[in-house]
Amino acid sequence: MLSTESRMRGDMQVRFGGRYGKTHCRKAVRRSVPSLRASRGGNIIALAQELYASDSLPYLLERIAEQAPNVRPVSFSFGGQPLSKPSFRQLEVVPLSSPALLSYLRQRGINTELAKRECREVRYLTDGKPYFAVGFPNRSGGYEIRNKFFKGCIAPKDITHIRQEQPKESCYLFEGFMDYLSFLTLRLERCPARPDLDGQDYIVLNSTSNLSKAIRPLGGYGLIHCFLDNDKAGMEAVQELREEYGLRIRDASHIYGGYNDLNDFLRSKQNEQPERQQEKPERKGKGFRM
Repeated sequence: MLSTESRMRGDMQVRFGGRYGKTHCRKAVRRSVPSLRASRGGNIIALAQELYASDSLPYLLERIAEQAPNVRPVSFSFGGQPLSKPSFRQLEVVPLSSPALLSYLRQRGINTELAKRECREVRYLTDGKPYFAVGFPNRSGGYEIRNKFFKGCIAPKDITHIRQEQPKESCYLFEGFMDYLSFLTLRLERCPARPDLDGQDYIVLNSTSNLSKAIRPLGGYGLIHCFLDNDKAGMEAVQELREEYGLRIRDASHIYGGYNDLNDFLRSKQNEQPERQQEKPERKGKGFRM
């Protein structure tokens, strides 16, 4: 019987996206792109097939263009397989409950009860082997998927727009769902009695390459707080939004200054284990609070 770790990883040794690597590609994609490592040989198309668990050529080319715009695949072979043949088999979306996935989220500093509310557990077969991951849904029916060994998506790729029951004046913008979950965790830790998690709407880009898809829905808000990465990509995205919406844009990245993103900030603060201090009364109209 395969161990939990082996089932999550299978034969594929891949680390992709997120904070696992340090290679950068900024010109067209506006985000960090780590080196890609796979245990199987082959060209860039074959690697993309493994990373995104898909055989759809248009989809794979689009993902390669997003993540490595300077790479131009010129020769490839799918071994006679139909290009539209999906690689995700027996896809199942269930409530998040796997001990391995919950442990992974705790390692990232995420409150697992919040994660259970916001995410799902996605189970599927690829090449006849079982995999499972944390799944974060987007507005088009796709999922961002993460586990300890893999970061990818189930197409279609899109933003996630989280609206409250009552219309809100402000919207908080995040690059990835780990940063969104980090914000919710920080707010709950600092204000456990009244965390105000539903006091605003949220948009998660699921990649800064999706920024253009968020422009129109953001137009309905009077205030837009940006929790993007403290890097060139994040600054460029904020600048683009300011050109569109001017003073409605508030850059909140100074709150986690010195850290790459909100999740890095969260994990650092939890590792420090600071002494608990009595909360000071909140003052209205004195700027943004975490």
